[in-house]
Amino acid sequence: MSEKKAVILLSGGLDSATVIALAKAEGYACYSMSFDYGQRHRAELQAADRVARQLGVVEHKVIGLNLNGIGGSALTDTRIAVPESPTEGIPVTYVPARNTVFLSLALGWAEVLGARDIFIGVNAVDYSGYPDCRPEFVEAFERMANLATKAGVEGDGFRIRAPLQNMSKAEIVQAGNRLGVDYGLTVSCYQADDEGRACGKCDSCRLRAAGFLAAGLNDPTRYQ
Repeated sequence: MSEKKAVILLSGGLDSATVIALAKAEGYACYSMSFDYGQRHRAELQAADRVARQLGVVEHKVIGLNLNGIGGSALTDTRIAVPESPTEGIPVTYVPARNTVFLSLALGWAEVLGARDIFIGVNAVDYSGYPDCRPEFVEAFERMANLATKAGVEGDGFRIRAPLQNMSKAEIVQAGNRLGVDYGLTVSCYQADDEGRACGKCDSCRLRAAGFLAAGLNDPTRYQ
C-alpha cells in the first residue's frame, strides 16, 4: 500500500504546529514547508524547525522568497509599525498575496512528491481578518490547483485542507494539547526578538494568550 503523503505549511506558530499533529493523527506522512520571506519575526523559522523535529515530519523544507522586496506590510517593512492595540478593518500586518504564494509553492512540491493533500492552518474565527484566511479563498485555490496542474487535469486532484478553519483558538490549543504538541517550541508573535520571546502586545500575541486562557491551559509563551 502506498504511503499517504501530505504537504503542510509550517510557520512555526501555534496553528500550524497543531495542523501537523492533526495530519499525523489521520495517518499522513508529513512534509512541512516554511518560508524565509523577509519577515521581521525570523525567530519563527527556528521555531518551525523545532516543531518539525518534535512532531517527526519526514522532511522539512525552507524556501527563500523576497516578499520584503514588494513591502506593503508591517511584517516585511520595518518602516511600518506593528499595531499593539486592536485596529479597524484588515490590519497592516496583512502580507499581500502571502497565502496565495505559499500555497502555490506547496502545490508544486506536492505534485513532485505525489502528495494530494495540502494542509494550511488558516482560521476564520479567532483571527486578524486577513482575506486569504477565509473559506472562500481556500475553496477557490483548490479549484485553481486542479486546473493548473498535470495531476489535476489527469483526474488525480488535490485537496486543500484547512482543519482549523472553524475552530476557536481555545479549541485549537485543546486539540493540540491532546495530541502532544509542545507549544513551548512555537513562536506566534509578529515582532518576536531573536530568541523568540514575544512582545505580548500585537494581535497574534493577544489571540494566543486569550486562547490558552479560554482553554484553561498553561501558556508556555516566553515574553520580552
